[in-house]
Amino acid sequence: MAGPKRINLALQGGGAHGAFTWGVLDRLLECADIEIAGISGTSAGALNGAALKAGMVEGGREKARANLDWLWTEVGGIRDGAVNDWIVATSPASAVWAKLLEASPVYKAFDMTSRMLSPYVFGEAIKNPLERIVRHIRFEDVCCDAGPALYIGATNVRSGKIKVFSGDQISPEAIMASACLPTLFQAIEIEDPATGRREAYWDGGYSGNPALFPLFEPELPDDVLVVNINPLYREDLPDDVQSIQNRINEISFNSSLLRELRAIDFVQRLIAEGTVPKGAMKQVLVHMIADDDLMNTLNVATKTIPTPVILSKLKTAGRDRADAFLDAHLGDVNKRSTVDLRAMFA
Repeated sequence: MAGPKRINLALQGGGAHGAFTWGVLDRLLECADIEIAGISGTSAGALNGAALKAGMVEGGREKARANLDWLWTEVGGIRDGAVNDWIVATSPASAVWAKLLEASPVYKAFDMTSRMLSPYVFGEAIKNPLERIVRHIRFEDVCCDAGPALYIGATNVRSGKIKVFSGDQISPEAIMASACLPTLFQAIEIEDPATGRREAYWDGGYSGNPALFPLFEPELPDDVLVVNINPLYREDLPDDVQSIQNRINEISFNSSLLRELRAIDFVQRLIAEGTVPKGAMKQVLVHMIADDDLMNTLNVATKTIPTPVILSKLKTAGRDRADAFLDAHLGDVNKRSTVDLRAMFA
């Protein structure tokens, strides 16, 4: 009897919209036919990846699901599940909620402050609220050799290059670096063991959202499942300051991923044409789970402020999309790509 199909996960960052990935992972962990071999994550993707791995090492799939539930319950700030279910059931549609949040005085004050003042103005007074949550993750499990291989991406501020943390390099500071938006928080400084120099890091989305190349190691499977939370396409032209800035960020945070996908497509064509013999280069099989329709109804406010309503809607959407992927493509995993890269770049 054949065992589970081994795959790698590439988890994008996108603030509170990372709750979509929570839903995807929750559904994948339910599927005994899928084994997660490697994870590359950036920002919210790094948080999701660390929570999943720590849970898997400590207590398998169910503990991983529980860890992810704990993570996003902490992010959303509501402990009473019955209250949360009632709020979600009586809330307006996602697009309406996004507009209400964008127009709120709290968000407007936050947005204005981040545009006008450097985070260095406030010294140590302003800290990333995720730090409290990150430090409760079991890093002895995150860094161990058991469970999926985990790679965390951050951007070196001075060089502009991506830094991939793995193994015992993954620390609370590495996760915070991967999620450090430079307009909101001071750069995270981490000592480079190779040089002894303290390097400064910003959000990994600027250089790899997420980085795919760590998943090309020979011991890892050929399949890479990208969980995309920054919409590749928007029909409506942004025409106000916030929507313009949001679209700039989406394009910027997708650009590194698209470059790597284009390189994969190039290698696939070389192998198909016989220019490169099979086995000389890894033939990566690409899959993707996304919900651009939902993400197009949301905005930078829902990405920045993690409200329980949006988090719950995103989790449900992630589970639904993962379920649809498994129904349609489980048989394709370990056999063929389910993303037409040539059509994507046509």
